[in-house]
Amino acid sequence: MIDFHTHSNVSDGELPPAVLVKEAAKQGLTALALTDHDTIGGLESAKTAAKEENFCFIPGIEININWTRSNSAQNISGLGPGGEFHLLGLGINSPTPAFISAIEGLARRREVRNREILERMVELSMITPDGRESTWNELLTIAGGKSVSSKGSGNSLGRPHFAALLIKRRIVKNANQAFTRYLGVGRPLYVPKDGLNFEEAAALIRESGGISVLAHPISLFVSWGRLPDLIKTLKDMGLMGLEAWHPTAKPGSCRRLEALANSLSLYVTEGSDYHGSIRPDRKLGYSSRGRKIDDSLLDAIPELRRFK
Repeated sequence: MIDFHTHSNVSDGELPPAVLVKEAAKQGLTALALTDHDTIGGLESAKTAAKEENFCFIPGIEININWTRSNSAQNISGLGPGGEFHLLGLGINSPTPAFISAIEGLARRREVRNREILERMVELSMITPDGRESTWNELLTIAGGKSVSSKGSGNSLGRPHFAALLIKRRIVKNANQAFTRYLGVGRPLYVPKDGLNFEEAAALIRESGGISVLAHPISLFVSWGRLPDLIKTLKDMGLMGLEAWHPTAKPGSCRRLEALANSLSLYVTEGSDYHGSIRPDRKLGYSSRGRKIDDSLLDAIPELRRFK
């Protein structure tokens, strides 16, 4: 088995990068990509652990895309309300200065967003104005240490960490409740996340040695009638692959996505979107409805096969 989509505690996962790699090897996987949100801070640690395990490690990232910034925004507008547009970069073995600069910019914008969420907590009397910094430090502790800074180092603080804080303070009982009541789209603590425009992100990934893959396409909330044209437009703008198989999609939908990718000559990838026990429904090496992720997918992608 292999896995093209996982997260460590450098973003919103549970396990440190090195532990994640060792756990994957222990469970019988032969290859794994680490794709933390908007950061490459965990790649070196994971790479070192992979060498110790004689394990195939694929350096990656998951970048948030702001489609309204796209040079061809009119062609990719109409995504459903709340639709997530995430781009996986797989095989990022030589991050360019431009790539690193872009990721640093995302980290700065992420901190602005997190501070705004904190201000909303003050407005809702969840914390006092004097408690801002102590709460911020508590969030950083929950996230596993320092926040993301230069060259994508440190930990990527985000909504799951705010959810953990709400649970810790007994404002909610679980993460689902935290998002349903406070952190989800349209809720009191929701602040939209900024991102890169699609063309820029796809180009930066390619220049850094990787391939760009549209993550969990079902989350775009685009009708099946419109999806082929949308994916074709994204391919023309630099998209190289489609994550056809994902735990949030039914097998029938995954097969349709795989057929769509093949019809457009896009690479097909498959991932668990593993986060650890905080999302117990997602297991390393498995995608939709417990389907094992076969290593033949790796052999079909030359840009990634070279990591074996």
